[in-house]
Amino acid sequence: MLNRKYRGKGRPTNVLTFATGDVVLCHPVICAEARRQGKTLAAHYAHLVVHGALHARGYDHVTKRQATRMERAEIRALARLGFADPYTVE
Repeated sequence: MLNRKYRGKGRPTNVLTFATGDVVLCHPVICAEARRQGKTLAAHYAHLVVHGALHARGYDHVTKRQATRMERAEIRALARLGFADPYTVE
């Protein structure tokens, strides 16, 4: 519902970040993604909380350069929290 209202997208998304700094997570989507990706729910949630917080700080991933910068920031933040690189497939 929120993804349709605020982004005009007809399907749910895992995380939405608003200009006010609010980060909204969609549990059913996150659970399904974690299963598909073979990740623990805690690790995937941590990744998406960091991802949403970075959006709130002005990061984006529209261009390849932006995506690389954001992914590096995610990897650093998650390592500090004790989580593995979310982009490495084991």
